[in-house]
Amino acid sequence: MSRCESFRILAADHTGITVANLERSLTFWRDVLGFEPSHTAHQTGEMASEITGVVGAEIKLAVLKAPGGHKIELLEYLAPPDRKKDVDLRPCDVGSVHVALLVDDLECLLERIAASGWKASGEPQNLQSGPNSGKRVIYVRDPDGTTIEFMQVPETGNG
Repeated sequence: MSRCESFRILAADHTGITVANLERSLTFWRDVLGFEPSHTAHQTGEMASEITGVVGAEIKLAVLKAPGGHKIELLEYLAPPDRKKDVDLRPCDVGSVHVALLVDDLECLLERIAASGWKASGEPQNLQSGPNSGKRVIYVRDPDGTTIEFMQVPETGNG
């Protein structure tokens, strides 16, 4: 058996999100949602192009830590000049992705988001079936339109 016939994924390390303006996105993810800054970097040259497959890539990035260990990597491409901007993918459009985050108080989170000038895509809904039955969920779009799903686990009666 070849060494490469079997391998396994060990864990999910981070979710990368390409953004139009790194500082604006940091305001949302760090200041509104409360993610903890980990580190920043500036990538350019052959290494950036080889990793991404984008010729002439120049990237300014910031990594933020979520409670529980997962990280969000925000990437602002400074080059190449022909990159697509202001792309408005809807959740139903091919290529759209979302990250789902568990929260303890969905209403308070939505109030904080609204006070910061962003808003939910609809109204929170209680899931009625499946493995997430009982969770209250909603989609929110970040400053660039990336979808974030917030999920609140129902309180359990302890008493």
